[in-house]
Amino acid sequence: MVLQDIADGISDGLHGKTVEGSLKFDCGKDGVIILADGSATTTDRDTDCTIKLTRENLIKLLSGKLNPMTGVMMGKLKISGDMSIAMKLGKLIG
Repeated sequence: MVLQDIADGISDGLHGKTVEGSLKFDCGKDGVIILADGSATTTDRDTDCTIKLTRENLIKLLSGKLNPMTGVMMGKLKISGDMSIAMKLGKLIG
């Protein structure tokens, strides 16, 4: 699954939900997904919070197969920037 397909799926799930701040899923060489302004895009930009992870772990995170706290403790996710944005992620895309 390519990141654009993942971003499209996230955008569909964001309809009607408000987003305060911006979040970047940074999948390294695979690219980025930016959540901002009520949509998801693969166009890179500065964000309030960045979560670095592999594309595979992003898929697991979004499907509920990877718990965010467990992912951080195991080093599968690295969060930088405004932690409060990352904490709202479950409510936003869940």
